[in-house]
Amino acid sequence: MLTKTIIKPAQGAAAVGPYSPAVRVGDLLFCSGQIPLDPATGKLVEGDIRAQTRRVLDNLGLILEDQNLSFASVVKSTVFMTNLAEFAAMNEVYATYFTVECPARSTVQVAALPRGAAVEIEVVAHY
Repeated sequence: MLTKTIIKPAQGAAAVGPYSPAVRVGDLLFCSGQIPLDPATGKLVEGDIRAQTRRVLDNLGLILEDQNLSFASVVKSTVFMTNLAEFAAMNEVYATYFTVECPARSTVQVAALPRGAAVEIEVVAHY
């Protein structure tokens, strides 16, 4: 039987609901969707889709780093956006974090995201 370990990085953004920032099961790390919250203030970052995407990916990076992983360890990502017309701008920033052997990815448009965010990203990484 595989053990489930809850991951709560000290420097990461706090969860905004009853969920764990990440869960490790075996050699996989499942990171909950991150929205563009500033970990220091808990507030949504201001700015366009590029700024929000950068903050989301930085938040994911804090979780990965806490587990001695990197974006190269990510095998799957899911991007949720409130406006797919901003896909190219989001993708431009995303491409600076995933530069080699990009993970599988899905991108979907949703009606709304927590706290009025424009983007949320979740990832699965391999140890």
